[in-house]
Amino acid sequence: MARLHIFDMDGTLMPGTSAGMEIARQIGMTAEFRELDRALGSGEIDSPHFARQAYRMWSVLTERHVATAFAGAPWLTGIREVWADITARGDHCAVVSLSPDFFVTRLRAWGVHEARASVFPTFPFAPDAILDLSGILMPESKVAIADELCARYGVRRDDCVAYGDSLSDTALFGVVPLSVAVNGDDHVSGLATHAYTGSDLREAYALVAEA
Repeated sequence: MARLHIFDMDGTLMPGTSAGMEIARQIGMTAEFRELDRALGSGEIDSPHFARQAYRMWSVLTERHVATAFAGAPWLTGIREVWADITARGDHCAVVSLSPDFFVTRLRAWGVHEARASVFPTFPFAPDAILDLSGILMPESKVAIADELCARYGVRRDDCVAYGDSLSDTALFGVVPLSVAVNGDDHVSGLATHAYTGSDLREAYALVAEA
């Protein structure tokens, strides 16, 4: 039976940071986004609240800002190699993130089969526009998306492996049999099947590749 590997992005593929923070560096709003990230990570605010606030602050955002943020982010090494190995085995891989789709979907060029994220309008953002929150993902959305992808690829939840680091990954970790906490915090340490601390995704993947 084929497997489905589901990766979180913020804090997992990008240790210690998020799409919001990397974009903030490009527009001079690191303090504001650091506070938003802290509040989201602690559960003080939910992802729709985060998205609404971020959307207001991103009124100046351009394609160049996002491209530069993506290129300069501190990605784990070995991401492309892991996804290439998953593909070569006949398995499937997806990134499911609460971050904006205009950042997350760039990972498709690295070989991931699916990239699901919160949906934002195209650039430029209208400063007075109201964000449609129906497209903003919640932590539990990861379970629904996993089920959708299982149906698409003809696999079961029992054939899934989840990789994550924090509160937004707990719902998914709770329903799949194999999970890897990648530089994980206390929210996932008690749920994960395996734990990895480091900077190379190949090492985290090796914990479950032959399981």
